[in-house]
Amino acid sequence: MMTGPLCKAARVLVEVSRAKLATAANVDERVIEAFERGIDTPDGVTIAALQAALEELGAVLIPEEGSQGVGVRLKFNQSITRRLGTLENEGGLTGKDDVP
Repeated sequence: MMTGPLCKAARVLVEVSRAKLATAANVDERVIEAFERGIDTPDGVTIAALQAALEELGAVLIPEEGSQGVGVRLKFNQSITRRLGTLENEGGLTGKDDVP
């Protein structure tokens, strides 16, 4: 389950404001602030919405494994992101990708 500090770390890592995360997750910005500061813990549905939005924005939440604690990392590194951007901006006609 995602914690407030992990939520903040993921948000900072993907470089989005609380306002943008609130919009993406359809959650009130004050709820996110209280969660990140450890003042209050929202219900499971809200936490799931926040996690889904953060993952959509490019964060990968890493579960705890033995002595390794939970964590967060970027879905793609900068090199992959640049290459994907180049491919997406190529244009041209679309066609079937099936190989005979």
